[in-house]
Amino acid sequence: MSGTILEPGQIEAAANIPPFILLPTPDLFARRAVRLRQLAEGHPLGDYLRLIARLCDAQQRLLDGPPQLPPADLQALERSREHGMPPLAFEMPVREGAWLGLLDGLVDDLQPDAVGQVAEALASLRRTDAGQRKAWALALLSGQFDLLPAALVPFLGAALQVAFSHWLLGLPDGQLIEREAQTLCPACGSPPVAGVIHHRGKSNGLRYLACSLCSCQWHYVRVKCSHCQESKRLAYLSLERDDLGAARAPLRAEVCPNCQGYLKQFYREFAPDAEPQADDLASLALDLRLAEEGYLRRAPNLLLSPGGGD
Repeated sequence: MSGTILEPGQIEAAANIPPFILLPTPDLFARRAVRLRQLAEGHPLGDYLRLIARLCDAQQRLLDGPPQLPPADLQALERSREHGMPPLAFEMPVREGAWLGLLDGLVDDLQPDAVGQVAEALASLRRTDAGQRKAWALALLSGQFDLLPAALVPFLGAALQVAFSHWLLGLPDGQLIEREAQTLCPACGSPPVAGVIHHRGKSNGLRYLACSLCSCQWHYVRVKCSHCQESKRLAYLSLERDDLGAARAPLRAEVCPNCQGYLKQFYREFAPDAEPQADDLASLALDLRLAEEGYLRRAPNLLLSPGGGD
């Protein structure tokens, strides 16, 4: 077997290179549920956060199942690699519909305790045919939120997250590679929900974008818009009222004057337990402030019914 022999200095350098990809843990939904319940204590949206935590509990049970999903097609993976496409590009798996069984399982899990609007949404999903469900799912993942009922978003999003997280965790080694444009998830091609600034190990001080669909995290340089890739005149806004507080705020929005968009960033140095999806939902007050100032939310949260999109 032939190969390249590294000198001692090269070995040390290679050992210190931070990973491009950080995969989620198999208990990702359980961890998200725990974080949501922490954030719900004393929060104005506490009941909503606890409802989503209950949804995450159901997601974890489905993921632990394990889900009755076909494994990734090795030939399709190779074609994706040859053409520079994400191995789990979401459109084809959604159209094929293997994930629909997870949606049924989610409805079965949640329906016995559901009341009010939640019960109505679950009943609507129960009686809707597969074609309509797929159409709604494609609209959701394409950012066309006006093409599906807002009340169904969290449940469709939750089922899709379980499916794509399952496929992500089962990918063979070497499938996730760094590409020229890194604004979308290298695994499934979805936009990030938020950024995370890590503070330990090889990732100390680095920003990783967290996928809104499969929960993959990928390295993306700091001080660069995650939507239009502009690096000039970016600003960092928080809910803190003074400069000292803002400098230590665990949550700041990176605001881009070029595209008028923003991305929330969670600083693990000040919030070690921050979880992108959960902390995003608990910080909607910052979204409201930014909307009032004319900025556009570019990052979807698939467990959130948006009031509108751009």
